[in-house]
Amino acid sequence: MTHLASRAPDPAVRRLTVTLYGYAFLSDLVLLYPLYVVLFADTGLSVGQISSLFVLWSAAGIVFEVPSGAWADVVSRRLLLCLAPLVTGAGFALWVLVPSYPAFAVGFLLWGAGGALVSGALEALVFTELDRLGAAGRYARVLGRARTAGVLGVVVTGVLAGPVLAFGGYPAVGVATVFACQLAAAVATRFPEHRRTSTVASDAPVSDQDDADDLGWWETMRAGVAQVRTHPPVRAAVLLVAVVAADWGALDEFTPLLALDTGVGAKAVPLLLLLIWAGVTVGGLLAPAGERLGTRGYAALLALVAVALAGGALIGHPAGFVLIAVAFGAAQLATVLADARLQARITGTSRATVTSLAGMATDVLIIVTYAGYGLLATVASNAVAFALTAGAYLVVALVLVTQRRSPAHLGSSPRSTGPGR
Repeated sequence: MTHLASRAPDPAVRRLTVTLYGYAFLSDLVLLYPLYVVLFADTGLSVGQISSLFVLWSAAGIVFEVPSGAWADVVSRRLLLCLAPLVTGAGFALWVLVPSYPAFAVGFLLWGAGGALVSGALEALVFTELDRLGAAGRYARVLGRARTAGVLGVVVTGVLAGPVLAFGGYPAVGVATVFACQLAAAVATRFPEHRRTSTVASDAPVSDQDDADDLGWWETMRAGVAQVRTHPPVRAAVLLVAVVAADWGALDEFTPLLALDTGVGAKAVPLLLLLIWAGVTVGGLLAPAGERLGTRGYAALLALVAVALAGGALIGHPAGFVLIAVAFGAAQLATVLADARLQARITGTSRATVTSLAGMATDVLIIVTYAGYGLLATVASNAVAFALTAGAYLVVALVLVTQRRSPAHLGSSPRSTGPGR
């Protein structure tokens, strides 16, 4: 049945998407990204100290994730998207102004807090606005393009970081980074926000704003946790997002080591990594095609990730990075589709809270993957650790194909039935 709400003017959707793509690009236009480990080492930090900072960063994300998601459901999500880059930028500024272990630690806490402010709030705002405009079915492709915009920001960062460092040292890199964060905050002010009604996964509209006015922060967080705990379809979607996103998210950190193991020099490593990010870019752009995948098709996509990751790693040759790029692109597509599936299943006013729970679960699994990979790589090698870690995707694919009930498509339409629904 066609609703009048589905005939929303294209300019409204266009304003939302253009703002989202600009925000995603600027949020990842952080010139300190490829240099901060070098900055730590130049300051005199040991490998152990640097590792402890990474653990602190991940822990901060876990601690702040769900509370900030509940906050996004109670106050303005747009406000949180404005604050996030400012908080993160403050941490980056601290690194450059007072380079020391305590400053780096505080900076990572701020970075973790800023990431938590975005996680959940961004997805909830975008999905809610698209649903209001009758365009919720476009969520996966919009999110995929936003992820691609973020990847482009990372690529531009890689191109500009070296010249800016050569021109003005770390102070110049810090100024450029903070400026990009401020631009992202300015762009966030253009996000539309109308939390009124949502028809997703429900036969009757839910008054999002009215209910939010009745619930406080603590009650909203409890409602989100209860939804995940008591609704198996939502819980399954949260777990799918966590597993799919965490595995390749953690492996990404070890790709430079895998590249060195192929025998290339340090100067060639960025080129191989650029190939991987090209694959990630393509994967995000394939979201519209991916929406047509059924459960078995999605399971095949996950199997492709596992096989390509393992094959590319075990080849032990730079050419293997072509397969790894294919795997990362497929993983990006699978992550976008899993998030769309989650958004289509969430009901009520705790959308950002539930999404943040998925983010927290992802962070926990990333830490577990870090530990497991470290043990495997110590006992065997980076290639073997890569291949075995990728096996998680085969396990998830097997679970999906053995489900008793399978929908026709994996799409994120508000009236569609998600996998296993």
